[in-house]
Amino acid sequence: MTDLELARKVLRTEAAAILALVDRVDGRFSGAIDMLRDCRGRVILTGMGKSGIIARKVAATFSSTGTPAFFLHPAEAVHGDLGAVQGDDVVIALSHTGETGELLRLLETIRRIGARLIALTGSSDSTLGRAADIVLDCGIDEEACPLNLAPTASTTAALAMGDALAMVLLVAKGFRQEDFASLHPGGGIGKRLMRVEALMHTGAAVPAVRTTTLMRAVVTEISAKGLGMACVLGDNDRLAGIITDGDLRRHMGLPDMLAQQASAVMTAGPQTIGRSVLAVQALALMEQRKITSLVVVDADARVEGVLHLHDLWRTQMF
Repeated sequence: MTDLELARKVLRTEAAAILALVDRVDGRFSGAIDMLRDCRGRVILTGMGKSGIIARKVAATFSSTGTPAFFLHPAEAVHGDLGAVQGDDVVIALSHTGETGELLRLLETIRRIGARLIALTGSSDSTLGRAADIVLDCGIDEEACPLNLAPTASTTAALAMGDALAMVLLVAKGFRQEDFASLHPGGGIGKRLMRVEALMHTGAAVPAVRTTTLMRAVVTEISAKGLGMACVLGDNDRLAGIITDGDLRRHMGLPDMLAQQASAVMTAGPQTIGRSVLAVQALALMEQRKITSLVVVDADARVEGVLHLHDLWRTQMF
């Protein structure tokens, strides 16, 4: 078998291991979701070796999607770390054979404490499987390893089942895009989920004039603030309209345009946005309306800031 043939066989074997899980998503899976949703404590993932690495990843996925979770190393657990497990926690144990010695040593204490136990294992009839409240079958026909020894397809199956639990639980808890944003302030995800308030121009940087301001002063304000527009404020400082570079060009034919008041040139009822809206949503709105800036207002239509298309580009989020 050539290198490429072997690589393709590995991928087919691991893909088949995941597809085989589809028909095993049944009432036991629903029971696991109910148990996790009702958990008043933390979700604790544990496993040894390669299963432990998968458990760490699944714990991270739970935590990043609104379910407090952490990884507990089973060998460290029997040397004092079991004190982290409380009676209102749910433990998810990963073991392909279900006979991992370090895990089995935890079972008596988990039961004594009163924590619930979900097992992700390839052997439902194993010691771990029999001790668990719920068993999710992650069994495989063969490992992707040519020697059928190194954990490959089995760890892929466990990872996929863990991800399925986390994603269904995310929906069951009503976890929203806004919630995801608050948990991912850094990196590429954080940039894509930044809120308008983090990017908008505020205070003295906001170009603003009155409805009665003469256009000569409006042009000066637009040039000084460098956003290609100015907010026009009416009664009680509420937004009455905006004047953009495009408005200036369209009204160049007005007699003595610079002596006109802003109200004669402005576009009334401009598109606005709230400060808590995600930046990606603001970008979509700009693209849909073919505009380069949005006025950020509060519930009373008072101007809080201005978001410009260049502010989104500078974050390199898109």
